[in-house]
Amino acid sequence: MKKKKKRREKPAKRKVVKKTAKKKAIKKLKKAERVTKKKKAQKPQKKTAKKSIIPPGASLEEIGVVSHYFPKVEAAVVKLTKGSLSLGDTIIIKGHTTEFKEKVDSLQLDHASISNASTGQEVGLRVKSKVREHDVVYKLIV
Repeated sequence: MKKKKKRREKPAKRKVVKKTAKKKAIKKLKKAERVTKKKKAQKPQKKTAKKSIIPPGASLEEIGVVSHYFPKVEAAVVKLTKGSLSLGDTIIIKGHTTEFKEKVDSLQLDHASISNASTGQEVGLRVKSKVREHDVVYKLIV
């Protein structure tokens, strides 16, 4: 009776797999080095001074805080804490990521248009950009 020879897996195949994995890793490292060298070679960008939205000679008066924002109608609810607000006034809204100047075109109280709002009222006004809760509303006084 003949004995059957057991076939062994060839270890060479395993080594080939390991070598290709090493080669891929080395390629990735070299590519990463090239990218970092390119970034270092680029000139640093000049920092430009941020333009102020407040005209010279004007002052700001804090009048309220944004309590809610409706993105579909682009309207903000502002709780007036210190001053008054009327149609035609110029306001500045400042927050962590927000800073813009706008003229008050639409002012509402309980879904009814009004021309003036005073301290303690929560009014709705249209805004041109997204605002967030706790953004501060200033009135521009020339």
